[in-house]
Amino acid sequence: MWYPSRLVFEVHVNYYFLEPSLYLKVILLKLQGGFTKYCCFLCMWDSRATEKHYITKVWPEWSEFVCGKSNVKHVPLIDPKNVILPPLHIKLGLKKNFVKAMNKEGDGFLYFKTVFSKLSDAKLKEGIFVGPQIRTLINDPNFDKKLTNTELDAWLSLKAVIKGNHRAENAEQLVNDKIKAYEKLGCRMSLKIHFLHFHFSFFPSNLGVVSDEQGERFHQDVKKLEERFQGRWDTTMLGDYCWRLKREDHSKHKRKR
Repeated sequence: MWYPSRLVFEVHVNYYFLEPSLYLKVILLKLQGGFTKYCCFLCMWDSRATEKHYITKVWPEWSEFVCGKSNVKHVPLIDPKNVILPPLHIKLGLKKNFVKAMNKEGDGFLYFKTVFSKLSDAKLKEGIFVGPQIRTLINDPNFDKKLTNTELDAWLSLKAVIKGNHRAENAEQLVNDKIKAYEKLGCRMSLKIHFLHFHFSFFPSNLGVVSDEQGERFHQDVKKLEERFQGRWDTTMLGDYCWRLKREDHSKHKRKR
């Protein structure tokens, strides 16, 4: 726990093999999973109205969660205001949308294959990267040279937002610049971009004190498992990962008498 009254759910994400946004929707807030119309737990943002995402500035807030309406399956288990969004997964989501909007035949995208030769084509197209890979690109000056002007503007704005663990004094302006650059590049607004765009004040000012170590470790563990299972996701892989966590648990348990 970070705060007694706030919930950090990233720990549970590691054990359920789910993205934090999906786990948050399905398990905690009882919203439907998948590509649903109302997937934001803070407002009634229409994820399917793509033509309005960069135009509409105000979306109606949730007045109540009614079972069977607006993609609500059950009564929420927690108050949405008591949720902390893991910064690592927000960063990965921003990077993912940037890569998916790039020209797949351009020098910038082809440069990925040179730097990450072991990464599958499917992951490259979907923009699935882990923290160390993103840091490699941030510190690589050759990558900037491979991008078009539009891609470079979006990339520089992305680096300005995700670089460092402390909020800059002009953080809100940096986010607005990134949103404009993403719109110009043609990035589709995902739920994680929506959080930054419309709910920037929801992020605590000292969110940087949350360690990304656990999330990083999860991605590294899954990467090793994927190599061993040759990219095959099934119950065997999930079971292997769960037993691995069980074996690494060295805590002593005493039977109650």
